[in-house]
Amino acid sequence: MRARITLAAVTVAAALAVAGCSSSGGDSGTDNPVVNTSAASSPTTSSPTTSAAASCSPSTLKTHSSGTLTVATDSPAYEPWFVDNKPANGKGFESAVAYAVAKQLGYSTAQVKWTVAPFNSVIAPTPKKYDFDINEVSITTARAKAVDFSSGYYDVAQAVVMFKKDKYSSATTIAGLKGAKLGAQQGTTSFAAIGSQLKTGKTPGEFPTNDLAVQALKNGQIDGLVVDLPTGLYLTSAELSGAKIVGQLPVTGKPEQFGLVLDKGSSLTSCVTKAVDSLRADGTLATLQQTWLTSSAGAPELK
Repeated sequence: MRARITLAAVTVAAALAVAGCSSSGGDSGTDNPVVNTSAASSPTTSSPTTSAAASCSPSTLKTHSSGTLTVATDSPAYEPWFVDNKPANGKGFESAVAYAVAKQLGYSTAQVKWTVAPFNSVIAPTPKKYDFDINEVSITTARAKAVDFSSGYYDVAQAVVMFKKDKYSSATTIAGLKGAKLGAQQGTTSFAAIGSQLKTGKTPGEFPTNDLAVQALKNGQIDGLVVDLPTGLYLTSAELSGAKIVGQLPVTGKPEQFGLVLDKGSSLTSCVTKAVDSLRADGTLATLQQTWLTSSAGAPELK
C-alpha cells in the first residue's frame, strides 16, 4: 500500500524502539521483517550483482537532466519514510534508499535532485519529469501495465489500527472483526485488503488521502484503519493516543512489495533494478531498515 499520513515531526527512532532483523518494511509480513532475496515481479528482472553494470553510470544513463539523478516523492513526505518533510536530508528509510541507489549508479549526493510528484500521477501512464519515484508504491500487475517498477526494496504487511476503546479492538482473528467498519485510502492495496482478506460485512470507508482516513478514525466514522505495518506502528506510538495495532494481516503467497517507479519502457529500469538488487544482496537494505523502521513487535498476526 502506499501510505501517507500527517505525522508529528519526530524521528521514528525516538518514537519507536527499533528492533528486529532486516528486510522489508514496506512489504513484510513476519514478526521481524526479513529481506526477500528473490527479485520482485517487475517489468524488468535482474540478478543481484555487486554493483550496477558498467553501462549504468552517469556518463551513459539517459536521465531527465544530464549528469543529475532526479528523484520524486509526494509532499508532504512523512515519517518513517522521510524525516522533517525534507527528502533531500537523507534521513528516513526511503530517502536513504534513494541515495543508496544513486550511489550504486555512480551519482554523488550533490548530483541527486528531488522533485514533487503526487501519488496518483506517479502510477498514471503519463510521461514522468523525473528518473524514478520512491513513494511506498506497491508493485501490482495492473500498475505495471502503465509504469515500470524496479525490483522490490521493501516487503509489506498490512495492519489494522483501532482505538483501544472500540468494541472490535480485542479481536485476535479476522473473524473477530466481523461487523467492523474499516477504512483506508482509495486505490491502495490497504483498501483492497479490506475486501479481499478482511470481509467484515460492512462497506469499507474509502478516503482520497490517508490524512482523511485517519481523521475519520478519530471522528468515529470508522472502527479501524488499514495501513502498512510500519505506518501503523508509528501512528500508534506517536500520533494516535489510545490507539493500538489490533494485528497484521497474514501474507499469502508472494509478499506485497514496494518498488521504485519509472516511465513505462524507461531505459533506466534495468540499471535501477540492478542497483536495488545489489543493495539487497550486500545487506544495505537490511541495515537501512534496522536504522529507520521498526519490527512488528506488538502486532500479532490475525488468522
